[in-house]
Amino acid sequence: MSEHADESVTSIASARSALISILGELVAPYHQPVRTAALLYALTGVGFGESASRQAIARAGASGLLAAERDGRETKWALTERTHELFREGTRRVFPDSTIGRWDGKWLIVIVPIPESRRATRKKLYAALRWAGFGNPSAGIWVTPHVERLPEAQSAIDSLGLHDNTMSFIGSPASVGVSEAELVERAWDLDEVARTYEALRARFDNDEQLAGKAALVAHIELIDALRHTPYMDPQLPHELLPEWPGLKVIRRLQELRAERAPAAHAHWLTVAQLD
Repeated sequence: MSEHADESVTSIASARSALISILGELVAPYHQPVRTAALLYALTGVGFGESASRQAIARAGASGLLAAERDGRETKWALTERTHELFREGTRRVFPDSTIGRWDGKWLIVIVPIPESRRATRKKLYAALRWAGFGNPSAGIWVTPHVERLPEAQSAIDSLGLHDNTMSFIGSPASVGVSEAELVERAWDLDEVARTYEALRARFDNDEQLAGKAALVAHIELIDALRHTPYMDPQLPHELLPEWPGLKVIRRLQELRAERAPAAHAHWLTVAQLD
């Protein structure tokens, strides 16, 4: 099968995305370097060709996510400390603490206009702000009830050289203008988020009892889907969405991840030859 054909059957957007999911779920917990062959086994297993898989690994090394180590004729890859920290933060975002107390009603508002000529900058900022739980109710205006994520927004804005064009505020909505409910509706397409969650549940919530490579591949696909949910789901407080059905679905997907992890990890440990 050609590399192009391999890529057409996978549900994962790119080899890089699959690699990050593999590293976060299967490599990071064991704190041991892993052979190139093991990474290729997992990447080709979810549908990517060997060339695209090798390229994703090489680029991860070049970007500082991985550090190469020679072991005889083999190359092994270890996660850098920066990568471990990124995965720790990612875990907190994908699997948020359900014991957090009531929302205090405060919003963080960031106003950051970007000229049309800076499309690449705009794309990077939008991705960073969506990951941080921001919504975009109007052009150049971003809002989130997660006021504690101000440092994250500031880091993204500063890194892109947008500090001088940005304004930010923390506070509660006033009576002038749209209601808080309308603000939420404009900032996020929660109906689309709910539909996406339902599609994920239909895809993953079944009675299949998988083992071996099939269990590993299915688990990587589930992990990759979960890893992308913070980009679409702002994880709004219960006070803003008291009856939102998406919450039950994401909890079910997280339960499936826990239930199916043992079989996937057992096969991975054999493939990766980890202790």
